Order: sequence, then C-alpha cells, then structure tokens
Amino acid sequence: MKPLERILAEKLLKISAIKLQPELPFTWASGWNSPIYTDNRKTLSYPEVRSFIKVEMCRLILENFPAPDAIAGVATGAIAMGALVADTLGLPYVYVRSTPKDHGLENLIEGNLKPGQKVVVIEDLISTGGSSLKAVEAIRAAGCEVVGMAAIFTYGFPLAIKRFKDANVDLLTLSNYNAMLEAALETEYIRAEDLDTLKEWRKDPANWTARK
Repeated sequence: MKPLERILAEKLLKISAIKLQPELPFTWASGWNSPIYTDNRKTLSYPEVRSFIKVEMCRLILENFPAPDAIAGVATGAIAMGALVADTLGLPYVYVRSTPKDHGLENLIEGNLKPGQKVVVIEDLISTGGSSLKAVEAIRAAGCEVVGMAAIFTYGFPLAIKRFKDANVDLLTLSNYNAMLEAALETEYIRAEDLDTLKEWRKDPANWTARK
C-alpha cells in the first residue's frame, strides 16, 4: 500500500492544487521564479479530497499532539481546514491573521484563547516558514503553549527546517516535495529529465532560473 504522503500528493496533483511547469516557471509574490505553484485552497472544492485531508489531519494530531485544548488556523489558506479539523475534534477554534485588523478591536487572533491553553496550529503550506512562525509567536504572546503544527504540504526548504528548529516548533506534514516528485513521475505528470530541474530549484529557490 502506498504511504499517505504519496496518496495525498497524487490527489493534489490531480486537482491542480499543485502545478508543475519546469519549462515555463511561475513567479511567486516574493519575486522568486519557481517550477511549482501550490494552492491548497482548491482542496475545499473537492469533497473527497477535503474530507481525506481533514480525517488524516485529525489522525496526525491525535497520534502526535494528544489532548490539545484548541486548534488555530493560519490566515488565510488554513482558516477553513482548521475549522473543519477543530469541528471534527470537538475543540475550540481560532484563526491568526497575518497582521492585526485595522479597525474595531484590531484583533490579531480571531476567536477566544485562554492563557495556558495547549494549541495545535494548522497550516495549508510550509514555504520559508516565516508567516507560519509569526502565527506561533502571536499564540505564545497570548499566553498559550503551541504543542505543534500540522500542515498539508511542505517544500522542505532547509531554511524552513532551520527556522522551525530554532523556534522549537514540532512540524508534521501530510505530504511533502519528495513524495510529490515521486507521484508526478509515476503518473507521468513530469518526465524523468524534469526531475533534476525540480531538485535544483529546491536547493536555492531564491536564485533559481529555468534552463533555456
């Protein structure tokens, strides 16, 4: 039987939540050129995939982060999935904005967290880890303990791995870049000669350029 990370990678590729274009790179908001673009919000439009992720995310939490007091989603990509997970587990739910709201109560955390609560953070995608760890900082600043983070997918950048280690955050993901490459090759989404290009990009994504 295929491992979970491969099964989910195939599902994400099938619904175009992950797109690969080694010869016609995407441009990220950061300005990076990239042969991959990931938008896990698309999973919400596919009930079977959405439910699969929800169930496996809950299983991941129950097996690795026992007895959390609350679930927190990271805005905006993980707001919906975080709510689904919290509902399934019967736990309180909040979400964390990237910046405080510019009116009203100017909340950074939407919902009600109580100091001392143990919180599991839900993310849709781990890239450099910057925005994810800002959410962790906000929850810690509210007097709560972040017992771990569960994400749908990670690129596995060395920078992100170091940042999570330095922040003392236990990160677990349902799928990852290596599993996705294996799935893409097996399903003939990419050619064997594309593998080197896709592996090179991850080594230095900020400076990568497509081969002419």
